[in-house]
Amino acid sequence: MSSSAPPSNATLVNIGTHSLALYTHGSEPSNSKDPVVLFVSGVTTSSLVWAAVTRLLPSSLRSYTYDRSGFGSSEPSPLAPTAENIALELSLLIEKAPIENPLIIVGHSWAGVLAREFIALTGNGPHIAGLVLVDANHETSLQVLNVLDANLQAIFVGVEPLSAKGIEAEHKLTQEEWDAFVSDEATEKFKLQGEKEQNEYEPSFETLRKKELGKRQPLFGDRPVYVIGGMRSRDWSGMYKAGIEKGNGTEEQRRGAREMISKADEKSEDLMKEHLKLSTKGKLVFAHESGHFVQLTQPDIVVDGVKWILDELKTSA
Repeated sequence: MSSSAPPSNATLVNIGTHSLALYTHGSEPSNSKDPVVLFVSGVTTSSLVWAAVTRLLPSSLRSYTYDRSGFGSSEPSPLAPTAENIALELSLLIEKAPIENPLIIVGHSWAGVLAREFIALTGNGPHIAGLVLVDANHETSLQVLNVLDANLQAIFVGVEPLSAKGIEAEHKLTQEEWDAFVSDEATEKFKLQGEKEQNEYEPSFETLRKKELGKRQPLFGDRPVYVIGGMRSRDWSGMYKAGIEKGNGTEEQRRGAREMISKADEKSEDLMKEHLKLSTKGKLVFAHESGHFVQLTQPDIVVDGVKWILDELKTSA
């Protein structure tokens, strides 16, 4: 297995306007046809969120994490962090690095939108070998299960999420990895870029829907897609309890929040099933002991997803 230490030295890749930090894990591929893994984080999430997963992957498998513009060791971008611009910068990073092997893209949360924008930009050619979606957003997510719901936000205000969601107690990072993850997300640089991404989060769904990628399904053909669903009610129940202890929300807001929580997992499951339409070869699993951040609390399930993709690729070859 790889070292448990968080990556200390980034390779700065100049993409023309600025440089992005790329981190390499595992051995170099034996040939140009071997798939490699590329991890894409959710909105305002450090690349260090993948530390347990990259550590648990076979050391013979090459994988990459990277800091988006303005985060970690990456430089700020002259462009606003829209999903389209993030996809563009990712495509430039892959080109300039260069990463020439076919990609197994592993995306969490907002990366469900980012991955689709990447496909819309670069096509669905042989540069993409497979896809692992970790409780990922669908283009209709905010219409079905709105995490920005006003009642939820009224209850959750001022609540410390890592503690309330149980992540602080249940994560599978080493102490060194956890300290690095928390420290990175506490920096002013991170908070500033995070606010910029949050401003682009909601509009990105409508922008993607207008591309009508759903009319081109199965977008991936028969390339394997592994979908992991988390239990969103776990996170929201913890946040609700902490918010109530703070005295947050009116009775009407609390009632609305409870109703959202009671339907969260059912609606989330419907969204996860939508991801399966991307390919004729897909698998859906649920991380029943995790909330939204499956890669922190059940990283082995993400590793299983990567291994399933590799097995399917070997079988089809």
